[in-house]
Amino acid sequence: MKQYLLSIYQPDGPTPPPEVLDGVVRKLDALNADLKAAGAWVFAGGLHPPSTATVLRAADGDTLITDGPYTEGKEHLGGFTIITAPDLDAALAWGGRLADAVAPLPVEVRPFQG
Repeated sequence: MKQYLLSIYQPDGPTPPPEVLDGVVRKLDALNADLKAAGAWVFAGGLHPPSTATVLRAADGDTLITDGPYTEGKEHLGGFTIITAPDLDAALAWGGRLADAVAPLPVEVRPFQG
């Protein structure tokens, strides 16, 4: 079984209102339950806004620390799920269910190396 990263990208801006967010959370809870029941769930999590990020760079024997996201953009990584799947087709099927749960946000599916 290979592991896959299912990344959810979201636009910068405020959190959706509860009437929108509550439905998304219900769908995500159901999907996570299905992933766990299938033995495919490894880990999942949502992220705080990019403004909470800290970037570290090694330079000349020192570590430079910068507040804020690594890159400026209109979209950012908002959350992710790591799954195990026998092949890309199975991972894409789970990714499709995740995309449905967080619609209209895009979901990227990428295999881990090794």
